[in-house]
Amino acid sequence: MTTTSATAMDEHRSRLLVVRNDKLGDFMLAWPALACLKAAEPSPHVSVLVPAYTAPMARLCPWIDEVLLDPGDGSGGEGRHELLARLQEGRFDALLTLFSTPRIGWLGWRAGIPLRLAPATKWAQLFYNRRIAQRRSRSARPEYVYNLELAEALLGELGYPRPPRPSPPFWPLPQASRNAQRARIAGELGLDDSRSWVFVHPGSGGSAVNLSPDRYGELILGIESRLAAASAPRPAWLLTAGPGEEATAAGLRDRLLAAGLDAALLPPRKGIDDFALSLAAADLFVAGSTGPLHIAGCLNLPTAGFYPARRSATPLRWQTCNAADRRLAFCPPAGAEERDMTSIDLDKSSEAISALLRRLAAGVTSGS
Repeated sequence: MTTTSATAMDEHRSRLLVVRNDKLGDFMLAWPALACLKAAEPSPHVSVLVPAYTAPMARLCPWIDEVLLDPGDGSGGEGRHELLARLQEGRFDALLTLFSTPRIGWLGWRAGIPLRLAPATKWAQLFYNRRIAQRRSRSARPEYVYNLELAEALLGELGYPRPPRPSPPFWPLPQASRNAQRARIAGELGLDDSRSWVFVHPGSGGSAVNLSPDRYGELILGIESRLAAASAPRPAWLLTAGPGEEATAAGLRDRLLAAGLDAALLPPRKGIDDFALSLAAADLFVAGSTGPLHIAGCLNLPTAGFYPARRSATPLRWQTCNAADRRLAFCPPAGAEERDMTSIDLDKSSEAISALLRRLAAGVTSGS
């Protein structure tokens, strides 16, 4: 039962609606901005509008008070009217749209949300009464920093003092949760929990450009060779997969087993939230610039990401939000075709990753 004082306090909290209704990786890079909003004093009530796909992750986020489902562009007039009614019922003081679209801008305007802030991009900005010029297409800063800047601007418009910028982890799971996931996977696969576990996600999620399975095999064999030469502990390799990517992961697992490595597939999980929690068991996460890589970043896991040469998808723009000494990034050299992942130097990549594994074993990175 809510007390009178608690009810009165809740009534005086600003009610904020944050929209990031696209891909999983984009949503994970909004968590620093959400943490920034919740760090304000007094803490506002933060709701998010997300698609059903990312809603399970939103419900795990410690910086979110309420999750609203966006039926999407394909829901037609009926879906728009239902969502509009829900926004009107929410009595929001402010709308923060991290990725602006005309439909969401129109809904916020029609819902009568008094403060509506978004990046100053395209004609959708006409529906917002506060617009922030960022020029994200120049990829001058990480995506999560652009999001943080918008959150800080919103707090300023609402009269809040700017809180200190939050620091990793942006998904602060207790150690007991990691231990439970390690025990679960060890029981499922018979793995030695005392060894390092390196998770590798060879799929692309349909949106990112990634190394081919053969290139991942070459990379892993190179890492193993360098660890052996340094008499360093050898990890177990766990291959992860999204929907429809299971055969790719299984093929890579079989190649590693044939080479004498300790490799296994992460068992199927009940949903994206269960899968995400499993990643907490990793000592290092290796992937392309996909949603799982950015989940690992929010957990402040060590990461090694592979990026294309495309200007809008650079390692800086889509940098993971873990601590700086816990992330590596690799991309094609200058002058390479933007989707040519074969030009990434795997010798340098395997050397850098093996060095990171040795540092992790020695406990010399932040958060270790």
